[in-house]
Amino acid sequence: MSLLSKKVVNILIKKKISISTAESCTGGLLSSALTSVEGSSKIFNLGLITYSNNSKSHLLKVSKKLINTHGAVSRQVCEAMVNNLKKISKTKIAISITGIAGPGGGTINKPVGLVFIGVKTINKISINKYYFKNNGRRYIQKCAVKKSLFLVLNSLK
Repeated sequence: MSLLSKKVVNILIKKKISISTAESCTGGLLSSALTSVEGSSKIFNLGLITYSNNSKSHLLKVSKKLINTHGAVSRQVCEAMVNNLKKISKTKIAISITGIAGPGGGTINKPVGLVFIGVKTINKISINKYYFKNNGRRYIQKCAVKKSLFLVLNSLK
């Protein structure tokens, strides 16, 4: 992942594009991947770990009604997270991640490995739904981070 992180950060630096993250199931792993690259302080603005529903509503202003209606792991909550992060951070790119990394917490409708990743740029938003293989918590987290970095790369094209 370090080569991918390096590639993303170097392109962001070259294009002078700032980035912020709001992470739930990855617990700061995306922020860590980005900030582990030398020079990332030029582009990395803010990394929030909004693991609990309370932190999603308190820090990111995701409505409790939205969380109660759709669940924290949903397209709707992921979208609210990325939209509100973009407002708070004032960066050119905002990324939100919410999912179920396991080993528990999954249901028939929302199994372990379900992850939503939101990317918002100046003029575009995408909310992406993934089912990563349940090969353990760390595996799911790493897959989500890798996919997030690829989504950022694609948004820069």
